Amino acid sequence: MSPEQLLRTYFRAKDDDRPHLLADVFTSDARLEVNGRSDHLGFPGVTIGLDGIADVLVRRFNQTYENIHSYYLDRPQPTAEAFTCDWLVGMTEKAARNVRVGCGRYKWTFAGHPDLRVTRLVITIEQMVVLAPAYAPDVMLSLRLLDYPWTSSDRVTRALSLDELESVKGYLARNTVIG
Repeated sequence: MSPEQLLRTYFRAKDDDRPHLLADVFTSDARLEVNGRSDHLGFPGVTIGLDGIADVLVRRFNQTYENIHSYYLDRPQPTAEAFTCDWLVGMTEKAARNVRVGCGRYKWTFAGHPDLRVTRLVITIEQMVVLAPAYAPDVMLSLRLLDYPWTSSDRVTRALSLDELESVKGYLARNTVIG
């Protein structure tokens, strides 16, 4: 697999509640680090091993959330050994039906040839906005209009028109040069 295929498979596993797919993404002893700059998601700081990563990022995540739409805001090079990019996610809470829209950074480390796998993933959560259930139709429609799984900060800024999402749009647009 290429780095791009690994990242696409990761989103399929996470967003579609398919933990078995993570065996195609991570090494058995991979390391996951989550840096939460938002109090709205409760991930452990460090998780070691494929089974633990599958529990944290897929099984437990999908027990709480549904209608998950995740996006990368950049693509890795075909021969990348490491890759850093911004991400965007939107989802609804199963119990309260609130809408969450968040963003941050991924730092991927790849190893192994010909069987490329992720050895380390650092997820930084920069923003996580929680909105009332009444916002769900507008947010979900806006997310479905984006190219999956790769989009751009410019497209996100145009698609997410709600004033309540200014902190997310502001973070993602911080490196955009208007010319």
